[in-house]
Amino acid sequence: MEKPHCSTRGTDLVNIYQQAFSDNFPLPAVTDFVSGKTLTYGELARRIVRIHMLFEEAGILPGDKVALLGKNTSTWIVTFMASLTYGTTIVPILNDFNPVDAANIIRHSDTRVLFVANSIWEHLDLADLPQVEVVVSLDTRKVLAERDSRFSRIVRGLTRKFNRRYPGGFSRDNILYAPRDNDDLAIINYTSGTTGFSKGVMLTYDNIAGNVAFGITSRLHYQGSRALSFLPLAHAYGCAFDMLVPLAVGSHVTVLGKTPTPSLLVRAMAQVRPNLVVCVPLILEKIYRKMIVPMITRRRMRWVLAVPMLDRAVYAMIRSKLVEAFGGRFEEVIIGGAPLNPEVEEFLYHIKFPFTVGYGMTECGPLISYTPWREFIPGSSGRLLPGIMAGRILKEDGAGGQGEIMVYGQNVMAGYYKNPDATESAVEEDGWLHTGDMGHLGGPDGRTIFIRGRYKTMILSANGQNVYPEEIEAKLNNMPLVSESLVIEREGGRLVALVYPDTEAVEAQRLSDADIAALMEQNRRELNRLVAPYEQIAAIELISEEFVKTPKRSIKRYLYK
Repeated sequence: MEKPHCSTRGTDLVNIYQQAFSDNFPLPAVTDFVSGKTLTYGELARRIVRIHMLFEEAGILPGDKVALLGKNTSTWIVTFMASLTYGTTIVPILNDFNPVDAANIIRHSDTRVLFVANSIWEHLDLADLPQVEVVVSLDTRKVLAERDSRFSRIVRGLTRKFNRRYPGGFSRDNILYAPRDNDDLAIINYTSGTTGFSKGVMLTYDNIAGNVAFGITSRLHYQGSRALSFLPLAHAYGCAFDMLVPLAVGSHVTVLGKTPTPSLLVRAMAQVRPNLVVCVPLILEKIYRKMIVPMITRRRMRWVLAVPMLDRAVYAMIRSKLVEAFGGRFEEVIIGGAPLNPEVEEFLYHIKFPFTVGYGMTECGPLISYTPWREFIPGSSGRLLPGIMAGRILKEDGAGGQGEIMVYGQNVMAGYYKNPDATESAVEEDGWLHTGDMGHLGGPDGRTIFIRGRYKTMILSANGQNVYPEEIEAKLNNMPLVSESLVIEREGGRLVALVYPDTEAVEAQRLSDADIAALMEQNRRELNRLVAPYEQIAAIELISEEFVKTPKRSIKRYLYK
């Protein structure tokens, strides 16, 4: 495929925020859902300047690394945006990383300044972080630890110096940020990958500008629109579309700040009534299994759904309830971060629920493809971004027309930090990125992505057929008592499904071990009727604890091989 000539390449990312903060000065920018406290764009810009002054006084230079470790809060956002607009390289660390992994990332990234939540800092030690010069609390904005006392002295005098610099008060005219070179390193985003090793993805200002510019031109957010941020902002997906794009256009972002349980989400959605919902499949799949499946499988409901006209009324009612559960005001739900279960997707499409599935990866900061919901093709992951991304398929013998998806364009990372071997393996000399996903390109213009599974998880059967375990797992996960599953290959080429049972259902139905075993055998037989002969499952094995997952809630598959 021809490489794109990108019209957004060269966009001054920092100027976007300088202009947005000035234009929207009195409007609400960020609200903490729990406390209800709100920062206007003017207050956001004022807090950003205070951090800029701290960096200036302390000799922190553009290009220096600033790590950010804590849950989503308005202070987290202020700190991130301060680093981005000052020119330091921000290192956002997922709040769920254990302290050992977090310390490794801080050391590996050459971090000089660490902003951290107090509860996390209790498990870290400055002595183990030799390059860190100061640790600042995200909770109180006070110095928690430092190599010498100059940082504490600067912080104590910051208000006095701020007042001297802006004697007439801080106004929109005072929002002035130095432009950054588009090739400068903006973010090092450490993946929470399922292969056992976290790599530091280097994203430039140009990479981020590609994502932000697309969000602006697509009007995913707009001035005065509302967003509810409940995905991790330390992850590229939430960072781009729950923070960077909304703040570039004058949206009002409400930060949930807590684990997004279904009940909390419904309450927050009802209060915020977001104009756009950005979520991962797990949320919709839980709603489908807990709310919709019990409803449509009742004997009386099955009879109603079999009657023409009556079924339309029922589906319309279900759609209405789902729309209301997400606040009732949104224009679409964008699903990304992982594949959506095909059964759930088929049902949502059938009832005309306004959703779409996008595709991306941290290495593209993150967006690769997206389609508005009215143009969405079931089974796809959206169209390659026009003018920004190109794609091609690396064909393999015996792949049945499938191959590894490769992409090229403005969003593709600069490489992995201090890891040239991994960079060389991932990015070709001419700039094409190996995504590691298997699939094909199709649709009316040949730019729509259809994904089968991960290249590294694909199993080659004894007769040479490619088996994508994710496709088998998607079917099994919809069966009785199955909470989640993992298909692996055992000796002799046997396929075995590891299953973590739905403990709530087991307890509610008071099932014995023998009952569970019998139901799982029924599941296995039903599953084998739904899959190809070379995808047949030889056995289902129960596991007693949930699968170990990454902070993004993906199963660490390598632990179960």
